[in-house]
Amino acid sequence: MAAEIVNPRSDSDTDGGTRGASDEPFDPAFALHRGGKMAVQATVPVRDKDDLSLAYTPGVAKVCSAIAERPELVHDYTWKSQVVAVVTDGTAVLGLGDIGPEASLPVMEGKAILFKQFGGVDAVPIALATTDADEIVETVVRLAPSFGGVNLEDISAPRCFEIERKLQERLDIPVFHDDQHGTAIVTLAALRNAARLTGRGLGDLRAVISGAGAAGVAIAKFLLAAGLGDVAVADRKGVVSRDRDDLTPVKRELAELTNKAGLSGPLESALAGADVFIGVSGGTVPEAAVASMAPGSFVFAMANPNPEVHPDVAHKYAAVVATGRSDFPNQINNVLAFPGIFAGALQVRASRITEGMKIAAAAALADVVGDDLAADYVIPSPFDERVAPAVTAAVAAAARAEGVARR
Repeated sequence: MAAEIVNPRSDSDTDGGTRGASDEPFDPAFALHRGGKMAVQATVPVRDKDDLSLAYTPGVAKVCSAIAERPELVHDYTWKSQVVAVVTDGTAVLGLGDIGPEASLPVMEGKAILFKQFGGVDAVPIALATTDADEIVETVVRLAPSFGGVNLEDISAPRCFEIERKLQERLDIPVFHDDQHGTAIVTLAALRNAARLTGRGLGDLRAVISGAGAAGVAIAKFLLAAGLGDVAVADRKGVVSRDRDDLTPVKRELAELTNKAGLSGPLESALAGADVFIGVSGGTVPEAAVASMAPGSFVFAMANPNPEVHPDVAHKYAAVVATGRSDFPNQINNVLAFPGIFAGALQVRASRITEGMKIAAAAALADVVGDDLAADYVIPSPFDERVAPAVTAAVAAAARAEGVARR
């Protein structure tokens, strides 16, 4: 069934935005989105024929010829090194699922303006009318000369893993699937601070992740790379373990990397004695399972709009509680990561985004909290103006240290 549109306002509405033509309550979301949320703006004036001759013909020909002779000049004389392609096929959009490329555009526009607002990075939404992994890869490869980086967005698993891998192999610009890595980076930053608050290290913690999709797989791998003691991942059928014969190739690889404790069975049983719960799947975790976690536990229930564990319940048992929502403390929000990550990578013209760059981003984000660390403040607000510069500088420095920077 198609989603019902609640009275988008027509151009002829003149009632100040309180009612529409059918007397239904006016939804301000439609007013904000009318005409889209972004536009192209010139950075140079075109006021007279002299300006025109420089910005376009004949002056532009000199620049084109110089780039043809020395292709690296494209970074200096075009916007390439300042712009990211935000690419989707509309198959996994913001909890809405597979709604198609056209319906995904409002989200992609939103992502683009967040790039600009929080990282000073220009971004262009690109929604593709294909769900074939190879077609997506080929299309992005052909578009790549116009961009300094590619942000993959809202592409369903497991295709997202293949698409990202193939693009990273074929392109010499950063390719970053934010649903995977942005979520993982912010989660690690919050977890580092939660551990610091309670006098523990990452190696002391055993985590359970609910959800074995893009975010769950990436979080598990990233936390282990950062030194987490152990992590088990559960899908709809229970803990991903070596003894299961129904695993996809991605989950088989995950089973080899995770679950050192050899757990099996449902998520609830895995939570007994666990130090950390990380939810990226939706659904509801019973209160009894939360109560069975270790003393001083952390509950990061990040499903939107309904966390897997409501904060009121989580606070009965957990030392630190985080969600994906802005109306509760400790919001795990990707906007804390991706603008600064791309800003740092573009600043040094990085050829890719490495694990070291991602870990540096998480450390910088955690460090913003500093001495203000508290149970209700283990991760900064997206509106903290220190965030993007800190992440940008850390990512740029890590790119240079890892040998992927080209300036």
